Amino acid sequence: MAVQKTKDKLIIALDGDNLEHAAKLVDMLKGEVANFKVGMPLFTACGPSVVKMIQDHGGKVFLDLKYHDIPSTVAKAVYVATKMGVAMINVHATGGRRMMAEALAASRDAGAKQPPMIIGVTVLTSMESLGDIGIQYEIREQVVRLAQLAQEVGLSGVLASPLEIQPIRKACGNKFTIVTSGIRSVGTHLDDQARIASPKQAIHAGADYLVIGRPVTEAKDPLLALKGILKEMG
Repeated sequence: MAVQKTKDKLIIALDGDNLEHAAKLVDMLKGEVANFKVGMPLFTACGPSVVKMIQDHGGKVFLDLKYHDIPSTVAKAVYVATKMGVAMINVHATGGRRMMAEALAASRDAGAKQPPMIIGVTVLTSMESLGDIGIQYEIREQVVRLAQLAQEVGLSGVLASPLEIQPIRKACGNKFTIVTSGIRSVGTHLDDQARIASPKQAIHAGADYLVIGRPVTEAKDPLLALKGILKEMG
């Protein structure tokens, strides 16, 4: 695994619904970080224009739409997303082996010079139990099972909470990419996250990328908040 600079490990989540506001944030923060996540609210509001805006600022895009559908539909969506030039795309690992395999194949068939990383979503960081959806495994066990399935299919890595980083690393090795959300500095609001850790804890546990949104984007001074998180990451 290539050695990353601290700022290259950070992905800023742009989860609003306004292109102008997102552009101001990217312009403000691009000197400190290159990776930006476009989630469902922002993409629904603005579409591909927000991807182009980030790229025009020199940034890389993690398209966080968590695709989960029949294999052919997901493959078509991933193909189009790859054509947009995004750097990372996620699909739900619970979509199964075939869905993930066809998504991966589509990303390679799109003809991009640098195909995007395809990341499997394991268990959402807002969830504290799987019993409500009829899964009897503990969350950590389910996350590892899904990570191993994603690795078998050939995906680049998975998205998981900070609490599952070490079990995934143990099961899948050092070359498997772990993207983690649910990052909160000590003393900040949890929002709707349940399984969390601080930036320093997540890096120490072995995360390759940290996704951080509201602690930066909703701060009174987003740039100052970002610099504080980068310092905390070490």
